[in-house]
Amino acid sequence: MIRPGPRNLITDVASLRVGHAQDAGIKTGTTVLVGDRPFVAAVHVMGGAPGTRETDLLAPDKTVQEADAFVLSGGSAFGLDAASGVADALRLQGRGFLVGDQTVPIVPGAILFDLLNGGDKTWSENPYKRLGATALANAGAHFALGTAGAGAGALVADLKGGLGSASAMWEGYTVGALVAVNALGRVTMGDSRHFWAAPYEMAGEFGALGPAPAFDPGAVPPIKGGEGRNTTIAIVATDAALTQAQATRMAIAAHDGMARAIWPSHTPMDGDLVFAAATGARDMADPIQTPLMLGHLAALCLARAIARGVHAATPAPGDVKPTWQARFG
Repeated sequence: MIRPGPRNLITDVASLRVGHAQDAGIKTGTTVLVGDRPFVAAVHVMGGAPGTRETDLLAPDKTVQEADAFVLSGGSAFGLDAASGVADALRLQGRGFLVGDQTVPIVPGAILFDLLNGGDKTWSENPYKRLGATALANAGAHFALGTAGAGAGALVADLKGGLGSASAMWEGYTVGALVAVNALGRVTMGDSRHFWAAPYEMAGEFGALGPAPAFDPGAVPPIKGGEGRNTTIAIVATDAALTQAQATRMAIAAHDGMARAIWPSHTPMDGDLVFAAATGARDMADPIQTPLMLGHLAALCLARAIARGVHAATPAPGDVKPTWQARFG
């Protein structure tokens, strides 16, 4: 039996914490996932326009197998600096990969494009390093969904995007997803209020509306348009003991959840990416069945998290698109 965790957040995976920081004037923000100790880390990219830091290091053949934190940020290329703020703060805590007498925090990150969302982008100094450090300082077991953190300035084709999370428990294992939804496409079906992810909803977590009663599969999907103005960036995590190669497979499987929840996804103008984290608290009971189910759960959680993020978005002055609640609630 699969069921949501007690918080229905990625922090149902024990020892993981999430923190946000946002700037309402700029309409942007940053989200950090950090563990009490380093976790096995992996990544898989399927979008055509990614913006990343330290992702090459996460290949299974590379020397470093673990990360200290993951960073999701708005700001396009400017937002990559958020990971620097996190790395600096972790270094002061003595966290990082030991090289001689030096510690080097391993902080992979990914960004989304939110520079054309109505916020004031006339900063004289890049704000993202500060936002990254603040998000790390705010990390805890509970955190906001919707217009928060890396989802603060996110948009989808016809609505405000947002920051979402969900979890699932099965046979003693926990899997969770965390996502900033800024997609080129739609998360709702046609002109209806029904989410593409509706078949996977648990416990009415995004309105219990069910699937749309009818949908034309031949319809041309409405999109935001614009090269590099998009991207859905996500993290999936588990308490299972995975190798980096197995964590990579979990990240690959999680992309199925993105495709179930966003229409279309993985386009040439999206930088769609999934990080994976494995804390190693539980040994795998079966070398075949357990990884298979963890990938399934990761996809399930990610689809639900995407809908939850958009469903929870809230309005703010200067918005260029309505929230789901304002349009359909």
